[in-house]
Amino acid sequence: MTKRINPFENAEKQFDAAAKILNLNPNQIAMVKTPRRITEANLPVRMDDGSIKIFKAFRVQHSIARGPAKGGIRFHQDVSLDEVKALSFWMTFKCAVVGIPMGGGKGGVVVDPRKLSTSELERLARRYFADLFDLFGPDKDVPAPDVNTNPQIMAWMLDTYCMHKRAYEPAVITGKPLEIGGSEGRGIATAQGMVFCVKRWAKHHNESLEGKSVAIQGFGNAGSNAALLLKKEGCKIVAISDVSGAFINEKEGIDPEHAVKYVSENGSLAGYESTKMANKMDDPMKLLELDVDILIPAALENQITEDNVNNIKARVIAECANGPCTFEADKVLDEKGIFIIPDILCNAGGVTVSYLEWVQNRMGYYWTEERVFEDLKRIMDSAFDKVIETSKKHNVNMRIAAFIVAIERVTKAAELRGLYA
Repeated sequence: MTKRINPFENAEKQFDAAAKILNLNPNQIAMVKTPRRITEANLPVRMDDGSIKIFKAFRVQHSIARGPAKGGIRFHQDVSLDEVKALSFWMTFKCAVVGIPMGGGKGGVVVDPRKLSTSELERLARRYFADLFDLFGPDKDVPAPDVNTNPQIMAWMLDTYCMHKRAYEPAVITGKPLEIGGSEGRGIATAQGMVFCVKRWAKHHNESLEGKSVAIQGFGNAGSNAALLLKKEGCKIVAISDVSGAFINEKEGIDPEHAVKYVSENGSLAGYESTKMANKMDDPMKLLELDVDILIPAALENQITEDNVNNIKARVIAECANGPCTFEADKVLDEKGIFIIPDILCNAGGVTVSYLEWVQNRMGYYWTEERVFEDLKRIMDSAFDKVIETSKKHNVNMRIAAFIVAIERVTKAAELRGLYA
């Protein structure tokens, strides 16, 4: 049986490797590494049959040195405190590496939302925000959607906050519907940010994306939009997957528009082989081992580990998911010469546009999608260039370089504020 990998321990190993290069002192390490606040709650929710069910919930604020905590809320049956700690940890450095003035936070509820009715889901969302109300605020902690949460759930949470606050404050949460202060472009921001990074990689290596083969693990919001956007850049999508399985068509490629339509009509990719557009793979994890130019993990953490890393053949791994590669796997990928665009850079498009949404909410003035993506491209290109420059300067991989950039910024902010005193 494969040993379960602790995501927070994995995140700490990534931090430690960069901190060693920076020669941080013990005070700096303790201040930057340790979560500032950890909150656990047991949420009572009345179910449709009249019974009361208790749901375990978490909110971790890792750092507020550079601004209010920022990070999504996920609803998933496998949510754990260590997972939420790791995700909030990564959010701190994700915000720092792209230079937006926010810290790291993350939340989660242990629940399989597929087993809840819409009304039960609404009551759970409202209970979460009501019970943790004191944590949140535009200048304190600004949540957003994550795994199994969406703009509608954000709308319920916003309404709950406003009811308690007795004021309309849309900047308390991002990823909202456009009608109540959401931003143009937010729905595809994570995928768009990743594509900007992939294009930047191609530019730095004097290559074109035309004809590049792509495999995508995870066909949710980020994965499906990544497929659509990369197809427009001339890439061939040879394999996709979700919880129902992996599907492959190496010869002609998979039409992402057809696959997206299939999912919208059927709820998942289950049975997609019946369309004759792709064949179902016997083992969905083998998608990660396909001989492709670009591999995009866009599912959950700890997908590329010591168990399968020797079989990875992609030239580039663009991490749309958080923590898809373990620290130990990174070492092997380095030896194999595989270029990794690390999660804290690659999937920062979502939090960057969330930041832009927060800015628009506070201004009360809203931008076009074109303006949003102009800013997103400028921010992502600048961040990519800074990380690859740091990678060359210190002769380290892109992940360690991204952490170096981010840790320096968080440490400097903490020192300027006197947080080490």
